[in-house]
Amino acid sequence: MARPVPILVLFAVFAGACFADSAQARNRQDTSPPPPITEASPVLAPFQHVRFCLRYPSDCKSDPTEISRIELSAENSELLKRVNQDVNLAIIPMVKDHGPELQDGWTIAPSMGDCNDYAVTKRHELLQSGLPAKALRLSVVKTASGIGHLVLIVVTTKGDLVLDNLTEAIRPWHSTDYHWLKIQSASDARFWYEVKAPGPSVSQADRRVRVADR
Repeated sequence: MARPVPILVLFAVFAGACFADSAQARNRQDTSPPPPITEASPVLAPFQHVRFCLRYPSDCKSDPTEISRIELSAENSELLKRVNQDVNLAIIPMVKDHGPELQDGWTIAPSMGDCNDYAVTKRHELLQSGLPAKALRLSVVKTASGIGHLVLIVVTTKGDLVLDNLTEAIRPWHSTDYHWLKIQSASDARFWYEVKAPGPSVSQADRRVRVADR
């Protein structure tokens, strides 16, 4: 006659299976790409970007046949890191006058410049390296202190990454403390869209539901 399995042993096996399933679910969730930047309503392009496109028309071309995101391979990761660091080191930071006369426009590879020059130079360098224009999008943000700022977004298979002259780190867009205002269109580099405010993550929404159900 078979001996009965103790209840505690059965509970331990069941609990172990549950914990394993939970760990596997967390791993699947952790490997999923973060939510991308979402476009809202069309907005006016920054006036300096309009002037930039007149000065550098090849940097404002769009190809509808291009892919809209790049594979974040080791080669592409190294390219992004190198361009971000090289441009940050090559341009001496300075405050430019974008006053009523608009004397200072956005410039590719100046010896001295502001955040706009860093961003358009990085985009230019990555275009020259063969990355698709649709995956390279300028974005206007406000810093935590309320200062207007321009960064470059690189759309990848592992999320939208920020190339920034204020840091050497390449960060996911949702990991910054910026307030996102507008972004260059992926379909036409001359047009811009308002950035839709990000909603709560799935895990946050689940937690709120669980709290509400208590």
